[in-house]
Amino acid sequence: MSDCAPMPTPLPMQLDKVTGHDQLFSEPTYFRSLAGKLQYLTLTRPDIQFAVNYVCQKMHAPTVADFSNLKRIIRYLKGTYRYGLNINAKTGFLLYGFSDSDWAGCRETRRSTSGLCTFLGSNIISWSAKRHPTVSRSSTEA
Repeated sequence: MSDCAPMPTPLPMQLDKVTGHDQLFSEPTYFRSLAGKLQYLTLTRPDIQFAVNYVCQKMHAPTVADFSNLKRIIRYLKGTYRYGLNINAKTGFLLYGFSDSDWAGCRETRRSTSGLCTFLGSNIISWSAKRHPTVSRSSTEA
C-alpha cells in the first residue's frame, strides 16, 4: 500500500455503505496480524483508537468490508504520518496534570464530557476522555 491515496478520516461516515458485509475475508490470520499492529500504534496515535477498536471487534470472523475499513485506516495513516505523540528521552521529571470538562455539552443527551492528561516532563504518559453516564442537573431552592 505504499502507493495508495491518503484518506482524510480513519473510517467512512456511513459504515453500513461499505460493500462486502456478507462475504468473509479469505485470510483472517493476515487480518488479525495487521489489526494487532495497528493496536500497538494507538499508543502514540490516539486519533485512530476508535477506528482500530471498531475493526478489532471483528477479528473472530472478519468480512471483506472489515478488511476495507482496515485498509482505510492505513490510508489515513499515510496522509497523517506527521501526527502523533512524541516521546523524548531528554526531558525533565516534573509531573503535570491538566483536565477540562464540557458540562451538559451534548445537545441531544445533555451529558457532560470530561478529559484529562498527565505529562512527565514534556512526555504525555496518560490521557482519558469520557462522556458521563448520567445527566447533570442543577437545582435552585428558593
